[in-house]
Amino acid sequence: MKPYELFIGLRYTRSRQRTRFISVISLISVIGIALGMTVLITVLSVMNGFQREVRTRMLSAVAHVQISGMDEKLSDWEKVAAIAKAHPNVLATAPYVNAQGLLTSGSQVRGTYMRGIVPEMESLVDDLAVSMRQGKLDSLKPGEFGIILGDALARALNVTVGEKVVLVAPQGQVTPAGILPRLRQFTVVGTFHVGHHEIDSGLALTHIEDAKRLYRMGDQISGVRLKLDDLFRAQQVARELLPRVPPNTMVTDWTRVNATYFRAVDIEKRMMSLLLFFIIAIAAFNLVSSLFMVVKEKQADIAILRTLGASPGGVMKIFMTQGIVIGLAGVAFGTVFGILGALYVDVIVGFVERLFGFRFLDPSVYQINSLPSELRPQDVVLTALFSFVMAAVATIYPAWRASKVNPAEALRYE
Repeated sequence: MKPYELFIGLRYTRSRQRTRFISVISLISVIGIALGMTVLITVLSVMNGFQREVRTRMLSAVAHVQISGMDEKLSDWEKVAAIAKAHPNVLATAPYVNAQGLLTSGSQVRGTYMRGIVPEMESLVDDLAVSMRQGKLDSLKPGEFGIILGDALARALNVTVGEKVVLVAPQGQVTPAGILPRLRQFTVVGTFHVGHHEIDSGLALTHIEDAKRLYRMGDQISGVRLKLDDLFRAQQVARELLPRVPPNTMVTDWTRVNATYFRAVDIEKRMMSLLLFFIIAIAAFNLVSSLFMVVKEKQADIAILRTLGASPGGVMKIFMTQGIVIGLAGVAFGTVFGILGALYVDVIVGFVERLFGFRFLDPSVYQINSLPSELRPQDVVLTALFSFVMAAVATIYPAWRASKVNPAEALRYE
């Protein structure tokens, strides 16, 4: 690009009395691009924060990777645990028994997932120990048939620590009177809260020896749970462990166990991003109308430039420079305000709540007191790059039309 092309293009971006209206349209284009970028970066950061919060709370009770038997029965689990522990990314292992049952207390009945654990090993693979509201994991002793409930499950059963609940196992026992359900009374020794409703309302913990005795598993267990040094490598570690473990075992990771939920969140995020990208595209294409007006108003100037020797390509570059400068201004402001919005979204939401007197998030429903936000550099870079490209593309056609202006026709009525 020659110096005169850049100089004239920058000069045309300044406001003049004759082109005040055109400058206002250009300003609206800058504001539109900046506003679209601000909203997109902020929304993406909030969605990233929600994903992180849900993932963190879910993984406080869910293993990164688990190795289980084909029929939920695994023999010689110590060997399987040793194979898994030999992997460089595995930090800890813990055995478990997984089963279903009905918990009853008075007239209250709730379905539950029973998990038999070794308390001192369980605290190595998840964060349930730090999520305890009452009691401790160490309160589970073999042979005492103690049970720890999610706080939502305890409220549904209307029980507290020290009270009794009855577990109805699905496997019946054969008697002369027929098949009768197998019942066992448990003592509530603690409650936990991880902030994920499905876990808090459906999970119950007991000692692994009591679970094995209740479900008649003998020396077998359901499987082994693993904790990794990096939860995002769970799929890779699961693939690497699969050929090493015995052939009658399955290796699953947390992304497969909760695949439906995380796939839904990803789809929602992509669709939201697509809709907000369209807002930026609409704002960018406002440049088309403003540049067309500039071209119409500057036809005489274009004709003079052509008669002085400016080439059609040079004229095109002049008007593309003007559009690109406007686009860069919108991208710059949008990036700055988007980052500020993502970093201080809780302050902004708090101000709006106080101003209008309502709550965006009810802590009793969402289990969080403020909007979580996680600003990712790749989101900012992708948004800025897309916005700039859209602004640059929007300048091509008006600039091309400017290069096609016929000097004789433009100067005829001047």
